[in-house]
Amino acid sequence: MTTHPATAAAVRHLTPERWAVANRLLIRKALAEFSHERLLAPTPLDDDGGYSVRSDDGTVEYRFAARRFALDHWQVDAASITRHRHGSELPPDALEFFVELRSTLGLSAEVLPVYLEEISSTLAGTAYKLTKEPTTSAQLAVAGFQAIETGMTEGHPCFVANNGRLGFGVGEYRAYAPEAATGIRLVWLAARRDRATFTAGAGLDYPSLIAGELGEETLGRFAATMKELGLDLDDYLLIPVHPWQWWNKLAVTFAGEVAQRHLVCLGEGEDAYLAQQSIRTFFNTDHPGKHYVKTALSVLNMGFMRGLSAAYMEATPAINDWLAGLIERDDLLRGAGFSIIRERAAIGYRHQAYEAATAKGSPYLKMLAALWRESPVPALSGGERLATMASLIHTDDEGRSVAGALIAESGLDPADWLRRYLDAYLVPVLHSFYAYDLVFMPHGENVILVIEDGVVRRTVFKDIAEEIAVMDPDAVLPPQVERIRADVPEDMKLLSVLTDVFDCFLRFLGADLATEGVLDEETFWRTVAACVRGYQDSVPYLADKFERYDMFTEEFALSCLNRLQLRNNQQMVDLEDPAGALQLTGTLRNPIAEY
Repeated sequence: MTTHPATAAAVRHLTPERWAVANRLLIRKALAEFSHERLLAPTPLDDDGGYSVRSDDGTVEYRFAARRFALDHWQVDAASITRHRHGSELPPDALEFFVELRSTLGLSAEVLPVYLEEISSTLAGTAYKLTKEPTTSAQLAVAGFQAIETGMTEGHPCFVANNGRLGFGVGEYRAYAPEAATGIRLVWLAARRDRATFTAGAGLDYPSLIAGELGEETLGRFAATMKELGLDLDDYLLIPVHPWQWWNKLAVTFAGEVAQRHLVCLGEGEDAYLAQQSIRTFFNTDHPGKHYVKTALSVLNMGFMRGLSAAYMEATPAINDWLAGLIERDDLLRGAGFSIIRERAAIGYRHQAYEAATAKGSPYLKMLAALWRESPVPALSGGERLATMASLIHTDDEGRSVAGALIAESGLDPADWLRRYLDAYLVPVLHSFYAYDLVFMPHGENVILVIEDGVVRRTVFKDIAEEIAVMDPDAVLPPQVERIRADVPEDMKLLSVLTDVFDCFLRFLGADLATEGVLDEETFWRTVAACVRGYQDSVPYLADKFERYDMFTEEFALSCLNRLQLRNNQQMVDLEDPAGALQLTGTLRNPIAEY
């Protein structure tokens, strides 16, 4: 089933009814997010929240109802969407929507067909999710860590084409997509030591890591396989590989390496894993205390080929150790219970021919690498439980959010619950920025919440080495950490908070809670402002930085994520110059300015 879906059962989720629902949901999101990014300028139809958007040639009209919230957030009612042409009503069709608005959205002839394929894949994923037994947000809120991870029905809240996964067939989708919740076993390759590079953090080495991850029995099996081939396992390093990557890329693209025994496939390991929302990272379900494993995956998803660079991985453990040490030495971060799960070790394989033939950043240099990341499970105590922060803005069929369910469970006043969450999440982001010019990519999937009795007690950040940056040109960094230094213009530095936290997460959370009637919008943003003020009052020695980078500025630049993907869905951003690739369009009114 994973490689040769030969029966109709493989596409049983694709029915007219589910397809219609999936299309309506995706068009709802497109209308909302493209209006937010000012790609669309809906025309008001009445005073009751009715709007209209017309196609490039003006012959097709979309009508819908929407509420507007802070940060120019559009809450579109999916059921209200209708499509009209020449006086006739037509069913909403997502692919036709993008063709009809291709010029308005800036979709080039090169990008459009690939983008349509990503949209088709995203729709198919939604149709699959619609086959699952409905779970209320209240049920999901108290489910296990991995039940929450696989129970998400929406990917990144801003991106419209957020589940492209181009490269997966339908059987592979069922085997490897997070929402399929199918346990898998990783494939292990032996790589010649002179072609592979292993690095580890302080206190860890290759033998102890591999022994802890694989165990004596599996290592013995691998050694015996190598001996049968006349090879010695001690001459090689072991690399965990995504099964898709082995079957679809390495066994073919690296065929010469396999033929010459530079690489040897040893088969699957014993432990079962579950794919995470990030698709190429796996959680060990047999032994939850063991490391996550992040693998290279040459699948196009949400603006990037999801490979891993051997060269990029080399400095990963040192960067994580440096950041962990910084946190440990900072009283405020330690007092907030803030932590990271370190990427403890990394390994990469260098294909000499591709390295000689391709430029830095090429997908051909990102086909075979992996890293091991700590699990947050061993650090839990008492009644603590874990959840991805992305779950806070998950809504069920009744429109109720997980955040609302947690507030109900906690028994706290909603504003009190929110403040505790912000103290655990926003304060570490603010302090890292103001005290160290250090920024994260703190979106929902990159943050793990530690919850007790419905209350967020602390946060754990992950995906460190690829996502953090130090924006101070004069910061003293160890040589092996120098890679994270970023040259960012002064007027764009604060966008790391105002965009990534306010616009890309709190915008959705505030609107959801207001729509549910849990917490009104004014109180929501007043509470955010109080959190910022409370933090600033606690560290008066940073007053000059607060004045220089004003969190209460009247407005800030609107940074548009979909515009990046619509412009180039193969590689949205040059990771070595992320600020240089931003698409800025006008400004947003800062919702905490008045407080």
